[in-house]
Amino acid sequence: MPLRSASYTRTEGDWIVRSVPGSTASDRSYRCPGCDQLIPGTAPHVVAWPAGEHGSVDDRRHWHATCWAARDRRGPGRRRY
Repeated sequence: MPLRSASYTRTEGDWIVRSVPGSTASDRSYRCPGCDQLIPGTAPHVVAWPAGEHGSVDDRRHWHATCWAARDRRGPGRRRY
């Protein structure tokens, strides 16, 4: 299943990031690596995975959009991948 959708996918530094609007998300829940809280699959969120040859879709993680935006401002040991 391709993850790259031209309308929602972008590159941010070393990451490929895809915005997932709640209306197209699944019913599955995901654990945000930024805050360690659950994200309902029907809630808007982002999916990020390493860009380039060193990452694959198996490395993708689902984040709250606010946690993704704050990932560089978090203190040591608080980032969870």
